[in-house]
Amino acid sequence: MSTVQHTPTGVTLDVDRTDGTYRDWLKEAVRKVQADANRSADTHLLRFPLPERWGIDLYLKDESTHPTGSLKHRLARSLFLYGLCNGWIRPDRPVIEASSGSTAVSEAYFAKLIGVPFIAVMPRTTSAEKCRLIEFHGGRCHFVDDSRTMYEESARLARETGGHYMDQFTYAERATDWRGNNNIAESIFRQLRLERFPEPAWIVATAGTGGTSATLARYVHYMQYDTRICVADPENSCFFEGWTTGHADVTCDCGSRIEGIGRPRMEPSFVPGAVDRMMKVPDAASVAAVRALEQAIGRKAGGSTGTGLWSALKIVAGMVADGRRGSVVTLLCDPGDRYLDKYYSDAWVAAQGLDIAPYTAAVEQFLDTGLWPE
Repeated sequence: MSTVQHTPTGVTLDVDRTDGTYRDWLKEAVRKVQADANRSADTHLLRFPLPERWGIDLYLKDESTHPTGSLKHRLARSLFLYGLCNGWIRPDRPVIEASSGSTAVSEAYFAKLIGVPFIAVMPRTTSAEKCRLIEFHGGRCHFVDDSRTMYEESARLARETGGHYMDQFTYAERATDWRGNNNIAESIFRQLRLERFPEPAWIVATAGTGGTSATLARYVHYMQYDTRICVADPENSCFFEGWTTGHADVTCDCGSRIEGIGRPRMEPSFVPGAVDRMMKVPDAASVAAVRALEQAIGRKAGGSTGTGLWSALKIVAGMVADGRRGSVVTLLCDPGDRYLDKYYSDAWVAAQGLDIAPYTAAVEQFLDTGLWPE
């Protein structure tokens, strides 16, 4: 409400935007989102079997056990709290997101939790299972033919509906409390506390928004650990080129085949200065690695897990060659049952022109001999 006060020096306008109904709704929405975190136990840290004689432990942080089945559950929770506390998310107005799938699944879950509509702006090639999950959680899928237009289309929908464009690619790195507060980095180090190498030599992440790699790197620096951060980048993504050249304006012409990671532009949430190393990973290597993971631990995972695992194995190979002991951590980002028609389909692999045989042989040779193929 507004009030006008007449004073000896003139007129003072006092504007009060307090709405008791809205503030009550906001308190309840924040409570529900925070309560979700309290109900969720921490995700597991799985061991990938390596020969004992190497003296190296390889772990996968299994983010597929979140309520919405992926690493993006953490991000969606942080983005909703950020948007709510900034006053951007309002009752009965839609939340709109540009997403290749997993973030949209998680955001649809939180939108339903607090009772607001959700619209996911997605490439038409997004896996059918992810679309089903978005709709299961009450969201609506809005498809675009060119992934590079997701940003503008999301902003347009927000303007037309009076909703809020969440914009994970801008806000991911700032919505998460990277100093602690149960972020993924703090969780990894807490779980490693009783292991023989509690401070990993490397943590390997992949980048979609860049928020996870920023959180990991900032936490490591803040806590003064010697752990290094490596980001694995798939084909049809410009993060590697932007990082190596230092150019923030690099782009690529087509979208990534590895859903959830790789972007056609350098996203605002990607913080290149915090990252120690980057690897460019062929898509065929990502598929080969994720299939090798199933052989090793009996678990299917998404293609982004394969991208990170390939890089982690290459790092382990370097440690073996140098005679170094220690631990390496990478991420199991989401479950493979979302991608049975892609990374686990020989027909899809062939249609994409991918030859995974050389990469499969490389992983098998390395695990058998400790030698990484030239």
